[in-house]
Amino acid sequence: MANHNFSIEFFPPKTAEGAEKLRVTRAKLSELHPKYFSVTFGAGGTTQRGTLDTVVEILAAGEEAAPHLSCVGGTRASIRQILNEYKSHNIRRLVALRGDLPSGYGAAGEFRYANELVEFIRAETGDWFHIEVAAYPEVHPQARSPQDDLLAFERKVKAGANSAITQYFYNADAYFQFVEQTQKLGIDVPVVAGIMPITNYTQLMRFSDMCGAEIPRWVRLKLASFGDDSASIKAFGLDVVSALCERLLAGGAPGLHFYSMNQAAATTALWQRLVK
Repeated sequence: MANHNFSIEFFPPKTAEGAEKLRVTRAKLSELHPKYFSVTFGAGGTTQRGTLDTVVEILAAGEEAAPHLSCVGGTRASIRQILNEYKSHNIRRLVALRGDLPSGYGAAGEFRYANELVEFIRAETGDWFHIEVAAYPEVHPQARSPQDDLLAFERKVKAGANSAITQYFYNADAYFQFVEQTQKLGIDVPVVAGIMPITNYTQLMRFSDMCGAEIPRWVRLKLASFGDDSASIKAFGLDVVSALCERLLAGGAPGLHFYSMNQAAATTALWQRLVK
C-alpha cells in the first residue's frame, strides 16, 4: 500500500460531542498514515465553517487535509473568499465538486458545473492547489447517458483537475471500464477508487439509492438475510470490500479513498487486511 495514494474522508461534525468523537476517530486513523484526510462541504455551503474548522484542526495535528468545495449556490465572490481563506491556512489540496442543491434552494448560483468551478480555481490561484474532482464509474445519476458523463469528466480534467476520486461502487469491472474509456479519450489523471465500508445494511441501501451506486444482488440478498445481526453484516462486509480493494489495487488503481462516515473501526479493519 505504501506506493498508493490512500486517503480518508470525514464530514464536518454538527455538535461539540460530534467534534470530540471525530478527534478520537482521527487520532486512530492517523496511525494508518493516510496521505491526507478530506472533509466534505454541505449542500449550498451549509457546513462551510465546519469544513474549515475541521480542516484547520487536522492541519494543526500535523496531517494533510483537503476541504471539499461545492459550487452550488456559490458566487464568484464567495468562492474567491473561501479560496483565499484556504490559501491563508496553507491548504494545498482541494476536492472540487458541483454539489447537490439543498431542498428548497432556488438558483444554482454562478457556477452550473464542476468544470466551471475548476476553471475558476485555476484562474484565481494558478497551480497553488492540487485539485481532485469526482468520477462516476457507474454513471452519474443525473447524466443523460454514459457518454455524456464521460465528456463531463473530460471537461473537468481539461479545466485543470490533477486527479479524481470515484463515487463508491462494489463492481470492480465498472471502475476498470471507466478508466479504460478515459484513457481512450487521452485523459491520464490518476483515478482513485472511492471505497465505502459495509457496516449497516439499511444505511447502505439509503445512500446507494440516493447516489446511484449499485449493490450487487448477491451482496444485497446476503446482507438482508442477516437481519439485525450486525456482527455478521460487518464480517461479511469486510470480506466483500477487502476483496474489492485487493482486486482494484492488483488491477492498477493508483489508490483508495475511504468514506469513513466519521468512524475508525471499519476503515482500520480494511487497512489491516490490505497490508498483510
